[in-house]
Amino acid sequence: MHRSRHAFYVHKTVPLFLIVHLILVSLLVGYGRRWLLCGTLPWGLFGITIRPMVKKGSKSIQNGEERDFDSDGGKAIEPLASRIRPLSLDTYVGQSHLIGEGKPLRIAIEKGHIFSFILWGPPGVGKTTLARIYANAVDADMYELSAVSAGKDEMRSIIEGEKADRGLKKKSLFDQSQAEGDARIAELSGKKITGPRPKILFIDEIHRFNKSQQDFLLPYVESGAITLIGATTENPSFEVISALLSRCRVFTLTELNESEMLKIIDRALKDKKGRRAALKMDKKAKDWLISMANGDARQALAMIEATERLYDTVTVDSLKETLQSKFLRYDKKGEEHYNTISAFIKSMRASQPDAALYYLARMLDAGEDPKFVARRMVIFASEDIGLAVPTALVVANEVFRAVETIGLPECRLSLAHGVAYLATCSKSRAVYDGIGAAMEDVKIHGNLPIPLKIRNAPTKLMKELDYGKGYEKYTKDDLLPEKLKGKKYLL
Repeated sequence: MHRSRHAFYVHKTVPLFLIVHLILVSLLVGYGRRWLLCGTLPWGLFGITIRPMVKKGSKSIQNGEERDFDSDGGKAIEPLASRIRPLSLDTYVGQSHLIGEGKPLRIAIEKGHIFSFILWGPPGVGKTTLARIYANAVDADMYELSAVSAGKDEMRSIIEGEKADRGLKKKSLFDQSQAEGDARIAELSGKKITGPRPKILFIDEIHRFNKSQQDFLLPYVESGAITLIGATTENPSFEVISALLSRCRVFTLTELNESEMLKIIDRALKDKKGRRAALKMDKKAKDWLISMANGDARQALAMIEATERLYDTVTVDSLKETLQSKFLRYDKKGEEHYNTISAFIKSMRASQPDAALYYLARMLDAGEDPKFVARRMVIFASEDIGLAVPTALVVANEVFRAVETIGLPECRLSLAHGVAYLATCSKSRAVYDGIGAAMEDVKIHGNLPIPLKIRNAPTKLMKELDYGKGYEKYTKDDLLPEKLKGKKYLL
């Protein structure tokens, strides 16, 4: 690791003897170089500004973490996905059903319509990028939060304008009030202030907010104090409370197709930030990457960046090696996601609570949505336990409700409680197998005629046609259609 370098800049003529005197005094006191350069002396009074000069390619320790610096000498290396992020609809790739000519979101962006909406789609398809383009188009102040870590305090801080604790507070010019400072800045830039800018609150993974957190947003969205943009990979009909959902439009984003993925990959290869020349990939490597990413641009870009750092070149072989390494994070759409949830379900099915708890811990530690896990438990209660312990479904539903209400980290206890219970229950797949067999017969035979005696007879004509004739409440007769009489589904 290289040490930072410093340089002096003298903006005014200062008596030389005074500068020399101060330097000698500092050395005699014993504070040395650090005392001189770290601002202990009041250099500003003498017209001297001390500015750190960072050597190109050096590193810095911030908050206990080592950070690389790019060739410009002062900025941490920006991720590839961020460097090539589109800034306008002209360079945005995909979602032509929303941003194509004459499509709803393009019209809203071009005309500057301000309204709350939710972007629903799989990961890596441009939800955050689209939200930023929209905010820029309507000339709004945009504040981004992740529902994974944010809570009511962060939202209240933004809504009420108290942004100091997140480093967002505007500093006034010449120690004037914020309003005076903004006016002065506008004057210097030649702009006129016509009124307050709209305030957009972007919440990523909004489906992770519990009901209480969503209720908190409701009055501010309704009054127009904020414009809400939510991004979610889960169906908002299930994850967003109806009152909030009714005040937002929902736009559905789709996976990127092969040609769209190819455009994004080619753009990434042309980016020369930190490279001597554009990166090269042959068609075979591109095709493999597109197939692996399965419509997720962020995953494809992460693979390119990781592979280049590890192996300097991007080929099919180096991509495969990178995919096997721990360099990439757990992806909720990737293979490891499906492997872990499969192991989790199969452990409960085998009545092995220890294994089930372990795989539950794996998913939670990797950032899996706890409601996804809880939904799988509700399904498991009917699919694998069923009539053996009918109350298992009640328990699973209550676990889901607890997860929805409490949220992480506390809801992990409710999940663990439910997992241990479901894993130790007796198992029966009779209901699962029965409905499966019945569905198969419906596909094969279609809508077979329903026996007349159990048909509904609300009118005189229907009664004259013998609808409902001979019906007995507790009959032992077979009530299946004639062609299926004697068939047993629940074994």
